[in-house]
Amino acid sequence: MKKKILIAGATGMLGGKIADYLLQQGAEVIAIVRESSNKEKITPLKNSGVTVIPLQMDDRLALQKACEGVSCVISAVAGLRESIVDFQSRLVDAAIAAKVPRFIPSDFSTDFTQMDRGFNRNFDLRKEFKVYLDKQPIQSTSIFNGAFAYLLNYNLPLFNVKEGKVLFYGEKQDFSIDFTTVEDTAQYTAKVALDDKTPRNLHIASFSPNPKDFVALGKQLFDKDFELINGGSLEDFATVIQEKRNANPQGEQELYADWQQMQYLHSMFLVHHLKLANNRYPDLKWTSITQVIKK
Repeated sequence: MKKKILIAGATGMLGGKIADYLLQQGAEVIAIVRESSNKEKITPLKNSGVTVIPLQMDDRLALQKACEGVSCVISAVAGLRESIVDFQSRLVDAAIAAKVPRFIPSDFSTDFTQMDRGFNRNFDLRKEFKVYLDKQPIQSTSIFNGAFAYLLNYNLPLFNVKEGKVLFYGEKQDFSIDFTTVEDTAQYTAKVALDDKTPRNLHIASFSPNPKDFVALGKQLFDKDFELINGGSLEDFATVIQEKRNANPQGEQELYADWQQMQYLHSMFLVHHLKLANNRYPDLKWTSITQVIKK
């Protein structure tokens, strides 16, 4: 009998790929989407074999009905409080009411459970939802993938190909930083959704280079010398970020405000995965960093 998996956020890049890999593994996939969703995003889902259910995301009864007969609910939503705390709370309530045994929250990020509040606004929202989720009678599994690897092609301060610079903080030039491709994350998530016995937290990474590795990688791929730059202490960086945040109150309503992007960089040097669960599914092939970086 096919397992039925429900995805919230299937019109997004990660959610759509999770749906693809679930279908490849023989699952029945349901995607709940907003009634106002763009048809151009819904049509590919339908064409691939996904059952699409348009609904109002604040309609608890509709959410519960969509969850009936489902073995696992996956949340791949992005957003601020309305999505991460409010909607996910309604979604897990609906899953429980429909007797769904398992839930995967939208925690695809650095392991924020190792961090104190106040260092990353978007992580704080997930920490808040986690408090609610952990009190509910449902088996939950968070998949922490670090940062998404495609960011390395955007000239981040951490790996700025254009300027030939690698920036680090807090004397952490040897600190490994976890990156996972969207493809690898999606494949792994599909496996987890179909695996009835998973722990509360799973940590994965396609690769985990440190700043010194980025210098060597720059030389290898672009045949030029990259400068390794110490950006100062993490404490001073946090102070600068808070000043930026105070000066941009409008950013509280923006998913990726300038100061929020700085918070992500800060988080990269604050915590990293202590143990990877990459080998949980031996048939998965992990992407290398040289496959990601565009020459």
